[in-house]
Amino acid sequence: MDSTVTLPPDYRPSDKEEYMNDMQLEYFRQKLLSWKKSLIGQSMDTLDDLKQGGLNQPDQIDRASLESDKALELRTRDRARKLISKIDEALKRIEDGTYGYCEETGDPIGLERLEVRPVATLSIEAQERHERMEKTYDDEV
Repeated sequence: MDSTVTLPPDYRPSDKEEYMNDMQLEYFRQKLLSWKKSLIGQSMDTLDDLKQGGLNQPDQIDRASLESDKALELRTRDRARKLISKIDEALKRIEDGTYGYCEETGDPIGLERLEVRPVATLSIEAQERHERMEKTYDDEV
């Protein structure tokens, strides 16, 4: 991909242009990088909060509530860590030219789906097939 692409500030991918052209790839690259930066910033805030402690609350109820809040925050950050990994994988797909195409069928994933879920690796049809198979498997277990 040509990294010298400059997007107009109001650019939005359109079905009227060639699918996954340089402009669209740059648009999604910037979207993914911005999302990653936001997640990393939130993680830093969490680390700062955890370093400040606060578990020396004299009241057991306050302490229990604080511990519960911190546990929830850590689970949220763990999900963010996994999402950052998916973002990194999507950025690699942009670089190797496979971004925007279903890893199962090779068909285009579609701009609308990528706009909502830029880390998507499956077309809606393939995703629905996977979910039906998982449900069938879960029902049998």
